[in-house]
Amino acid sequence: MKNKTALITGSTSGIGFGIAKAFASQGYNIVFNGLEPDGAEIAKTAAGAAGVDYLFSAANMLDPTAIRAFAAEALAKFGTIEVLVNNAGIQFVSPIEDFPEAKWDAIIGINLSAAFHVTKAIWPSMKANNYGRIINIASAHGLVASEYKAAYVAAKHGLIGFTKTIALEGAVCGITANSICPGYVHTPIVDKQIPEQMKAHNMTKEEVVEKVFLDKQAIKQFNTVESIAQSALFLASDAAFTITGIALSVDGGWTAQ
Repeated sequence: MKNKTALITGSTSGIGFGIAKAFASQGYNIVFNGLEPDGAEIAKTAAGAAGVDYLFSAANMLDPTAIRAFAAEALAKFGTIEVLVNNAGIQFVSPIEDFPEAKWDAIIGINLSAAFHVTKAIWPSMKANNYGRIINIASAHGLVASEYKAAYVAAKHGLIGFTKTIALEGAVCGITANSICPGYVHTPIVDKQIPEQMKAHNMTKEEVVEKVFLDKQAIKQFNTVESIAQSALFLASDAAFTITGIALSVDGGWTAQ
């Protein structure tokens, strides 16, 4: 894998960082992206530990111009991007009548529109190379809904539809596209939801974990970042060359019910 490169949005924390480390461990060069103040140092340390080359960008996924510049910088440095993981995402929990319109716009922008803009920017290179693996980090909420998550559910449903479309377009030029649909993974984005869910449901922290987060999962445990990262590695592997257009549920049995 020494000559391959993976670009992962939202990759300096949480699921994205886990995916970045997994690909780096397999010898991929990594294009990191994130808005954490110490994101550049996080990327440098992770790449150095794996002995791979890297690029870091703090491009805001709400800014299409910044996204295009970010993609161009990555292609200029590495020549090709073999794997694109659209992972950047945010969440907000609120009843619809109180849902802030600015939050709706931001969630749709980062969780859905950013995937379109990054993919569009990288697509011509993948097409010219007759090879590409696009992996979109959706959610169980891309397949089923939960109350108080109007924007997130809408964005993740849209992301799965987008994935299916580019899977069809890429089938004739060596590009596969798939979604991964995790259940609840214990990450900072979940930790941030806990007080919001406590307020929305009038529950204690313990009640939110048991009755909101894990209630719908047959396996009553949080998923792990590592399991999502390993799923991404499989979808990027040669063994998965005929797998395209799927929504892979990694959700503890949530959507089986």
